[in-house]
Amino acid sequence: MHEVDSVARPADAVVSAWFRSRRYIHDSDRGRILELLYALLRHHARLGWWLGRHGREDRPRNRLLAWLTLKEGETPGQIKRLFDGAKFAPAMLTDHEHALLVKLRGCTIDHPGMPEEVRLECPSWAADPLRRRFKEAFGQEMAALLTPAPLDLRVNLIKSTREAMLGALKDLGLQAQASALAPYGIRVHERPSLASLPMLKNGEVEIQDEGSQLVAMLVDARPGERVVDFCAGAGGKTLAIAAQMNNKGHVVACDVMEGRLKRGAERFRQAGLHNIETRLLAGETDRWIKRHKGGFDRVLVDAPCSGTGTWRRNPDARWRAEEEQGLDKLVSLQARILASAARLVKPGGRLVYATCSLMSEENEDQVAAFLAAQPAFRAVPLREAAPHLTNSAHADYLSLTPARHDTDGFFAAVMQREGLLPGGAAHSHSRSIS
Repeated sequence: MHEVDSVARPADAVVSAWFRSRRYIHDSDRGRILELLYALLRHHARLGWWLGRHGREDRPRNRLLAWLTLKEGETPGQIKRLFDGAKFAPAMLTDHEHALLVKLRGCTIDHPGMPEEVRLECPSWAADPLRRRFKEAFGQEMAALLTPAPLDLRVNLIKSTREAMLGALKDLGLQAQASALAPYGIRVHERPSLASLPMLKNGEVEIQDEGSQLVAMLVDARPGERVVDFCAGAGGKTLAIAAQMNNKGHVVACDVMEGRLKRGAERFRQAGLHNIETRLLAGETDRWIKRHKGGFDRVLVDAPCSGTGTWRRNPDARWRAEEEQGLDKLVSLQARILASAARLVKPGGRLVYATCSLMSEENEDQVAAFLAAQPAFRAVPLREAAPHLTNSAHADYLSLTPARHDTDGFFAAVMQREGLLPGGAAHSHSRSIS
């Protein structure tokens, strides 16, 4: 907890490194530690509120003491036996700490005096935009973001089928079912040790939220086409796109972070995909973009965003965001990235703009501003781009929320270049996902 609080890396990266340097910890203990850490992250604001109410410092040890009392119902005596200063135990309780436990005894984690934002674990910078977006559903959506995210897998069709993988998971004694919305998705109803899943090691499946799978599907990449994943990161959507193309054609995975692209390249090899090239960009206006203007059938811009849609999965993200200075910087960066990536789209080609944000400023508003500034592009409504996706929270764009769809929060808009490129050819016919 100290490390998650003090370093700039996401909690899952901190946890991986922490366990790597403590190989002596048994699997069952690892599971319990992980569960406890994420529970504390999901109750961060409420634990801080209780500590503030009793004039205590909001630090990891106090948070843990408050958690054991308020949520796990431990008595001061039981906690004293846990905090006994033994080799792998926390240091002994001080009198001051014991006094806090006595004050908290009999209380529960929620209190009628808590502001709504505290009770719903919503940071102040995000509250107004999310209230504007969800109106009377704000409380319901925030509550859904406090539940643990499910384990979703995407079957790699180059190596297997969904039926075969469902059978293999059943043989491992795991409860799993076909995803409700994503055609190649599987939802696992347990928390297995990922190291125990052979299909993950050999690239037959990838871990990918169902919403993310649907965004990759909207790219509608066909075998033989030329495609760019402009903000590829570690390549989750790139993998899905290359598999859609049946390893034929050419996918360029771009990013400004070399480490992410290297991790992506390893995943591509493991998945048996060899139609992907990685490209390190210096920024959103890299010279490579100008050289390849109008050269691609499909361009996906999975833009850097506030990540509000992933709070179930990354509960630490809501408390470490740079957005505390406001969304303006992010929105402006997204607009620059989108305008630059659009140059790569050929006439008749498609541009897909996506975020894992729940905020209109980063989603519909961003697309409206782009279309107003770029008359060569038109929005392709969801009923045309993906007629089978009928439950979107937006009429024209893919809009998924945790409360409504039980996925992470995602947004995606499909746009088509209608106009000519300078000296170029007219646009080709439009197509929908078959």
